[in-house]
Amino acid sequence: MLRLLAAAVVAALALPGGASASQLIDRNASDVHLVVARDGMALLSYRAHGIERRVAVWGAINAREPDPSVPQVKFRLDYSGRAWKKRTGSCRPYDGPALAWFVTGCTAADGSYWAVQSWQRVLPDLGFTPWLPAQTAWELHISHWTGPTARLELHTDWVYDGRWEELFGRLTYLGVPVHGFKSTPRGVTLDGYGRNLYLDTYDSVYGPGWRRENGFLTHNPNGDFCYGFYPFRTAYYDHPSTSPSTRGPGVGERYRVNVIGPGVTPDVSAQIVGLHPFRRRSAADRRYEARQDALRRELVAGDKLCQHR
Repeated sequence: MLRLLAAAVVAALALPGGASASQLIDRNASDVHLVVARDGMALLSYRAHGIERRVAVWGAINAREPDPSVPQVKFRLDYSGRAWKKRTGSCRPYDGPALAWFVTGCTAADGSYWAVQSWQRVLPDLGFTPWLPAQTAWELHISHWTGPTARLELHTDWVYDGRWEELFGRLTYLGVPVHGFKSTPRGVTLDGYGRNLYLDTYDSVYGPGWRRENGFLTHNPNGDFCYGFYPFRTAYYDHPSTSPSTRGPGVGERYRVNVIGPGVTPDVSAQIVGLHPFRRRSAADRRYEARQDALRRELVAGDKLCQHR
């Protein structure tokens, strides 16, 4: 069990510090408004921390394919709002794809889309109830893109002879895997390409409703990931002082994964139904497991972190 816990920590480490600042605008904002000028600059107005704010945003659209020699696209931001100058803005009703955590959006004059989303990215892992105010923050993210958004693919299976439940999948944008090239041992991305996935579990051992289970990076070069619902040592995670030494498994009725979109594209979210305990005598369960094993091998081909059974 100790070896299993250690392997799980290595394979699934990711912590809240890995978000790209190119999309994060502020936290706990209200009264959010968005307009876009004809030259492509956007003005985001909102109230946060007791202050009315006007942030000018410009200079980026969509996302580049992962390339360690070329920086990822990134917005220019002016929190004084002075860059807006005497521009006037308009915003045709948003008619783009449906987005999770949608706050407001705009269809610009050139047909491109702008959107603002807000969600709780830094909730504590392992289903802990937040004990610090910062852990409950609703982050405000802005995006600018044309065409499809990133695709987040989720699948479930059982691993280690049916003992544990697993979630696996892949993140792609326009058919190209999304991944980074540099990160810290704790899963914080060090370039503009890496993306952390934030996994929530619903109606689990942690309690009713959605709870944050964990976070983890997509893998290079496939944009794939695999996550086992094992017991985890709380010492490897931020945790309240009264926590037990282990926590989980956080298996739930459903799972939800959120991720900040590549480049300056929108954040995406996907859900999947959880599994029942593996029934060794069930032909249906054995067929499902064999089919999912084959699919996982296809998605994670060459990824040493996901070569378990």
